[in-house]
Amino acid sequence: MTSPVPAGAARPVFIDKQSPKAYHALVQTSEAVRTVAADAGLDRVLVELVNLRVSQLNGCAYCLHVHTRAALRAGDTPQRLGVLAAWRDTELFTPAERAALALAEATTAAADAAARDAAYAMARDVLTDDQTAAVIWVAVTINAFNRVSIMSRHPVRAEP
Repeated sequence: MTSPVPAGAARPVFIDKQSPKAYHALVQTSEAVRTVAADAGLDRVLVELVNLRVSQLNGCAYCLHVHTRAALRAGDTPQRLGVLAAWRDTELFTPAERAALALAEATTAAADAAARDAAYAMARDVLTDDQTAAVIWVAVTINAFNRVSIMSRHPVRAEP
């Protein structure tokens, strides 16, 4: 698997292939987080919304590709996925999804204390402690995968 390299840029290292033990540990973390989310009562659609929103914020084409397909398989709709970047301006998302998206954004832009406080306030109204923790873990994990894919320049190719 090769990646497009912009003119003048160095050839990337696929860090997942170069350091498989570290990547495998990240995959194991992701699997544990998926279990934590399910045990907390978060459905797969909500988890995939978090994965997608964080990947949008980070500009990770590969993760957007993977998690769009996963969200559709989980039962989400093209309409909701199409407006996800502007979720605050629609009525398409439930209060729990809105709280999860706000927490995911605050986790991704952690330096914004006001956003963190607002996200926690929103979450406390509709999510349990277990759900709040699970959403944050999902966001932390997809942020890590975004960095792996972005820095490795994992390609997204047209599907047949």
